Amino acid sequence: MAEQDLKKVNQYHKNIELYQPKRGFFNRGIKAFVVGGILCVFGQWLSNLYLLFLDINEIEARALMMSTFILLTAIITGIGWFDKIAQFAGAGTLIPVTGFMNAMTSAALEYKSEGLVYGIGAHMFKLTGAIIAIGVLSSYLVGLVRLIIHYIIH
Repeated sequence: MAEQDLKKVNQYHKNIELYQPKRGFFNRGIKAFVVGGILCVFGQWLSNLYLLFLDINEIEARALMMSTFILLTAIITGIGWFDKIAQFAGAGTLIPVTGFMNAMTSAALEYKSEGLVYGIGAHMFKLTGAIIAIGVLSSYLVGLVRLIIHYIIH
């Protein structure tokens, strides 16, 4: 009986191998590297552009660049392009801001038929809520440790 089960398992594995995508670690790595690099270069270009044309400092230019990335990612996700880019580039699209905004926008779009409050408002943070909670908690703990160290040293 065990020999028949083993044959079935082996046949199953042979059958599913036909439908599994081929592993192209090197090609996927190159695509992710190139697309991620292009996104980062675009972010640096935006920061430099804001510094050049607006009377702001570097920190404000970076905040504007991040806001622009958030807006563009939400728009690109809304019109369906982000998924196509992500299928091509893989992890290259997951620089923190774009990946986070894509997760929020996708959840909001998925539940928009349920209304603004019970649909979008209730489900928008379904994927990203834990990330926000951990970020707030860790920021609080780091601040608390810095405060304690400050009082010990001074």
